[in-house]
Amino acid sequence: MLKSIVFVGIGGAVGSVMRYLLANVGKHYFKGIFPLATFITNFLGCLIIGLLIGYFGKNEGWNPQLKLLLITGFCGGFTTFSTFAAENVQLLENGNYGMLMANVVVSVGLGIGGVILGLKMI
Repeated sequence: MLKSIVFVGIGGAVGSVMRYLLANVGKHYFKGIFPLATFITNFLGCLIIGLLIGYFGKNEGWNPQLKLLLITGFCGGFTTFSTFAAENVQLLENGNYGMLMANVVVSVGLGIGGVILGLKMI
C-alpha cells in the first residue's frame, strides 16, 4: 500500500508541475477571454489517459504500479478532468446513458455552484 501511495504521489507531483508550466505558457502566449490553457490541459489529459488506458488494456502484464504512476498519479495531477472524461466514456460504452448525462450535468453544475458558494462564503 505504501509503495502504491509513493507511485501515485510521484506521478501526481510531475503531473501538477506540468499543469503549472503549461498554464504559465498559456497565460504568456494566449491572452484573451477564453481559458485556452485550461482547455488545452484538459484535452491533453484526456488524450493521454485514453492512450494509457487503451495501451494497458491491450498489453497485459504491465506492473500495476506503472498504471498508478501514470494514470492515477500523472493524469490525476495534470487534470482530474481526464478521469472525469474516462469515467463518462465507460458509462457510454456500458450503455448507461442516463447515468452519463446525470454525471455530466450534476458534476459540472455542482462544480460551478461550489466555486460560486465558496466565493460568497469569504
